[in-house]
Amino acid sequence: MNVKKIVLLAVIALLLFYLITQPTGSANAVQTVLGWLRDGAEAIITFVQGVFA
Repeated sequence: MNVKKIVLLAVIALLLFYLITQPTGSANAVQTVLGWLRDGAEAIITFVQGVFA
C-alpha cells in the first residue's frame, strides 16, 4: 500500500467516525458547505447575466 491510499483511508475513517458520533454537527457542516456552493453558483450566474445583459 502506498502512502496516498493510507491517508485516504484514514480520512474516510475519521469522517465516518465524526458522522456516527456527531450526526447533528455533521448535518450542520453539510448544510454549510452546500450553502457555500449555492452562493458561489449564484455569484457565477449573476456575473454571467451581467456580462450578457
